Amino acid sequence: MSLLSKVAAHLAVRRVSFAAVGGVALAVRGVARSTFDVDLLTMDAATLAEAFWAVVERDNAALEVRRGDADDPLRGLVRLTSRDERPVDVVVGRGAWQEGVVKRAESFALLDVLVPVVRASDLVLLKLHAGGTQDLWDVKQLLDTDQDGEIAREVQSRIAEVPRGAAIAWKRIREG
Repeated sequence: MSLLSKVAAHLAVRRVSFAAVGGVALAVRGVARSTFDVDLLTMDAATLAEAFWAVVERDNAALEVRRGDADDPLRGLVRLTSRDERPVDVVVGRGAWQEGVVKRAESFALLDVLVPVVRASDLVLLKLHAGGTQDLWDVKQLLDTDQDGEIAREVQSRIAEVPRGAAIAWKRIREG
């Protein structure tokens, strides 16, 4: 059983909603980009407690918890590592709009487990919010796969929900 399987099963047992984001989600949505870790987004701050992960740690996983401060766009991050496996980062979001991102996720088979993966439009919103150079490149790559314009329409319908910086980045991308 992979580390991702263990983490996903643990989150399911604890009734914690989550969804895959980042490079793995990009790959599922048709954009190939090198990534070694698996990023999962949740809104549940309980995952930032080391005790929450005791069962997974007993299976020889190393744990690192980083908490965001009040100005950080994230509540925190939990990194789980195990020898010869992809690390799993559990990103704890902040903001009601991200709850919708997790709720709208769709199940896909990743490695040896079924995992919810964010929709392409929601991945665009997350990338716009992150706002880094690589993130904006990822947005452009996702939009290049948008043959019928559905992704762009979904992003446009939700852009008012995201922080202002993401909306500004979306406008710049749309204007070329």
